[in-house]
Amino acid sequence: MPTARIIKIISNRYTLLNDQHAIFIAVAMGKLRLKESPVVGDFVRYEQHEGQIGIEEVLPRKNSLVRPLIANVDQALVVMSAVKPEFSSQLVDRLCILVRAANIEPVLIVTKLDLVPTDDPLYSILKEYRDGGIRVVEVGRDRPIDDMLNVLEGKISVLTGQSGVGKSSLVNRLDLKFDLETQEISKALGRGKHTTRHVQLHEAGGGWIADTPGFSSLDFTQLDPDMIEQHISEFKPFLGACRFRNCRHENEPDCAIKRAVKEGKIPQTRYKNYLEIYKISKEAKENQYL
Repeated sequence: MPTARIIKIISNRYTLLNDQHAIFIAVAMGKLRLKESPVVGDFVRYEQHEGQIGIEEVLPRKNSLVRPLIANVDQALVVMSAVKPEFSSQLVDRLCILVRAANIEPVLIVTKLDLVPTDDPLYSILKEYRDGGIRVVEVGRDRPIDDMLNVLEGKISVLTGQSGVGKSSLVNRLDLKFDLETQEISKALGRGKHTTRHVQLHEAGGGWIADTPGFSSLDFTQLDPDMIEQHISEFKPFLGACRFRNCRHENEPDCAIKRAVKEGKIPQTRYKNYLEIYKISKEAKENQYL
């Protein structure tokens, strides 16, 4: 039975893309509708049924998100601005932890770098992220767009990051069709471009991008506070080396993480952000049951 990926859903009409890059419409068969609801990004098996194509099975997902409702995402583009609004390493760390917890790889995209001098301290911060294993792409009017195109090629991406950083402008610079398509869909649904609630994958830069504003909120209620350390790459070499197995790296003695920070093996900022994120996550979890 052939397989394809869902790239758009409107009512019970599913737009599929197969391995031969053919795009066609399918419907969910009765038994499937009773069993589970397919979402954009799902891989499905389909068959021809009396003049129409029917989805028979949704294949296992490698990951999924609720906001936006999408599955099998390869990467989250964490778009931040160098200036106006100011770069926030804490927001970067929060978003990277959230997407890694969903088994999605973050890619840090920094815009407006043409507005900061080459000796700006921001470049040291970006080096720390690179050293920590996060791919960083620098964007500005004085920089070629090739690095962004390489990031998108062959990948399913979602956008997240600061508001006001020009995420839409960035994507439109890569592929003008993206803006035209999203305007057409929003017009058909009778809603403004930025209020559309459905998810669709658009081809851009040799890959596919979800036409949503990314994560609409930083929801920490689904995140286990004690697992946050697992999603910080700089922490990983030192995990399990603390005196106490349940060490949270706050005030405990003989903490390997705090020692690594003191020795300069973990950036101070990363550790400080961890403490704040751990606190927020713990409070969110506790308030969930009040």
